[in-house]
This record gives sequence, C-alpha cells and structure tokens, in this order.
Amino acid sequence: MTHVNDITTVARGISDFGMLAIAAACFLILSMGMMVACFRWFKNLVDGIIADNRNGMEELLQQTRTQNDLLNDLSEGLRPETMLRIKTTTNCFFDLSVEKVCRMIRKIREENHIADREATAAKIRRLLTVLYEDRNSKFDCYSFRGRKLSEYTSREWIEQVAAVIEGELYDTQGPNNGRAYTNVRTAYDNIKLDFYHRLIR
Repeated sequence: MTHVNDITTVARGISDFGMLAIAAACFLILSMGMMVACFRWFKNLVDGIIADNRNGMEELLQQTRTQNDLLNDLSEGLRPETMLRIKTTTNCFFDLSVEKVCRMIRKIREENHIADREATAAKIRRLLTVLYEDRNSKFDCYSFRGRKLSEYTSREWIEQVAAVIEGELYDTQGPNNGRAYTNVRTAYDNIKLDFYHRLIR
C-alpha cells in the first residue's frame, strides 16, 4: 500500500511540477551525496598524508639525533686536545697509584705475617680492589666518546699488580724499595698502555 502511495506521490509531483523539476531535484540530491562522499574521501586522504608525513618526520628527527650523537663521539675522539687532557689526567691518577702501591708493599712487609701466603694474597687483592674502585670513582667524572672513563678500565689490572707485589714480598734477595718502585712503575706503565689502547679501539 505504501509503495502505491509513493508512486502516486511521485506522479502527482510530476504533474504539478513537471518532469524537469523532479529530475533536477533527484540530480541535486545525488550531487550533494557525491559531494559529501568526495569531501570525506579527500579529508581522509589528506589526514593520512599528514599522519604519514608526521611519522616520517619523527623517524627522520630520531635518526638525525642518533647520527649527531655518533658524530659528536667521533669528533671528540679525533680532537687531539681531548686525548691529551685524558692522558694528562689519568697519568696523575696512575702515578698516584704507583706511590700508594709502594707504600702498601712497605706496610705489608712491616705489619703482616707474610709467611701466611694465602692471607697475605687475600689482603693484597682487597687493598688493590679498594685502590682500583677509588680510581674508577674519580674516572667517572670524565667521559670519552659518550662513555665514562671507568668503562675503559679492567679488573685484570688488580691481578697484574698483585703479582708484582707478591714478587717483591717473597723475593729471595730481600726487601729493596728501589727495585719495588721500578717493578710497580713498569706494571702501571703496562696498565696505562692497555688503558690507552682501550680508548682508541
């Protein structure tokens, strides 16, 4: 029944307004629908382009920052005054360690019962570990290529110096402070070279 009423209404409209007016009204409705659909499609297209552009720019910015960090690290390593500053500063700390280790040898000789090799070895390593950690805490104030200087050190150095100390304590020729200083100095010179090689690797 409603279908018949719709047809009747359209037929009455055609008779009252003419076929041309009804066709124009249908065309306007269709055109408006297409305009709304096209506008929505274009808006979605533009929104997608803007979102893709924003994501691309964020990725580009992140890569640029990463490259800048790498370039700063490289340029810092290539500047001769940076390496000179590090060598001068670390030389002071290593030279101080030489003096402390020589005093440590004299102190252990005088105060400890060195016949107990196991207890003496444990004490030597404990004292050297404290010296190593103290030096690293000072190295933490400096950085090279984005890393703290303490990251370029090695715990193997403790064993190297411990071997020298034990060699001096148990030397068959007896105590000799001059020989002890030379041997400790040589050990720390090797440690310095290892440290500098780690910096430029």
